[in-house]
Amino acid sequence: MTDTAPSGPLAGLRVLDISTVVAGPFASTLLADLGAEVLKVEMPGSGDALRRLAPHKDSIPLWCKVTNRNKRGITLDLRKPEGKALLGRLIESYDVLVENFRTGTLDDWGITRDWLQATNPRLVILRVTGFGQTGPYRNNPGFARVFEAMSGLTRMCGEEGGTPLHLGYPISDAIGGLFGAIGILAELYRLKDDKTARGQEIDCAVTEAMMRTLDFLAIEYDQLGSVRTQTGNRSQYAAPGNIYGTSDGKWASIAASTQSIFERFCKALGMPHLITDPRFIDNPSRVKNWQAIDRIVADAISKLTLDELRALLHKYEVGFSPIYDAADIFADPHFIARESIVSVADEELGPVRMQCVVPRFSETPVAVRRAGPALGQHNDEIFAALGLSASDIARLKANGTI
Repeated sequence: MTDTAPSGPLAGLRVLDISTVVAGPFASTLLADLGAEVLKVEMPGSGDALRRLAPHKDSIPLWCKVTNRNKRGITLDLRKPEGKALLGRLIESYDVLVENFRTGTLDDWGITRDWLQATNPRLVILRVTGFGQTGPYRNNPGFARVFEAMSGLTRMCGEEGGTPLHLGYPISDAIGGLFGAIGILAELYRLKDDKTARGQEIDCAVTEAMMRTLDFLAIEYDQLGSVRTQTGNRSQYAAPGNIYGTSDGKWASIAASTQSIFERFCKALGMPHLITDPRFIDNPSRVKNWQAIDRIVADAISKLTLDELRALLHKYEVGFSPIYDAADIFADPHFIARESIVSVADEELGPVRMQCVVPRFSETPVAVRRAGPALGQHNDEIFAALGLSASDIARLKANGTI
């Protein structure tokens, strides 16, 4: 795919992204994927902290290429008077501002809601923080691991009786970004029929977003006094449900989460007698006797290769998945057929491959148009469009404003 004009259901929406690392940028990238025009603003010299996180290739930060894809990028020091003034000029023609500075930071720089909306009264302001704009933790620094630990997620991950386990990816940042993007779209819907309405601030706390994702956690404790802790790979609500090893040293994830699936699963493994075994007669009984059913299933699967298991479960319509790594994803025929991994042109790296846009639309096609920009890649273009001369831009570069 090549760098083309934005298309998709959000074409025409303009978003100014002054956020850093993952949660805020992920929210704006989701909008960019769906056609919004997004401008990424970074600090001159150092840029977004994400640029300094692994992995790199030839000193080029790879994570930025995905997290900030479909954006143009400039540098601007918002702490400087000229930087703030240029931000104000940009804000005039944008619909949304995304920021994730620690609560109060922008206010300290004079970039308050009143100042922003004096310039653009309908501006939608998404504020993404770890703990929100209010409450005793509002000024606390935080990272994904903090949010995941405090939401209850980390306590549920890991082997039973062992140390709680952090995931290998900052999933709460992505979850926070999703909720932030939904909040923006909800506010834009509110504004669409009222041309006099003032834009709202959206307070998106990533810890709360992660808590909301764990749907059952609060009501289960409230009504049953039950506290979820780690159970390894075993499903806590259905049995059998685990990761099982095959005879050729591979792994498969299987969950017999309904009665009909369990019955088909038993037939697939050549053990129909388990269907009428009193210990496994229904899902509550199987969850109670999970160790017994798990041992039986694990032993049966350990005698099969992954391909043999795949064929049996496909025949009996039992859902399962081999445990994929990135190489498996790239080679999978379904993902190839759907172009789930797409190739994108990049000025620094050449063609790069990354995930497709999700979801897809029948009438307003979406695409990955460009990988994330190099630091300040579009400075000349953007600032010239504001009316700055070449000498103005050179002066701002020299004094560190851009």
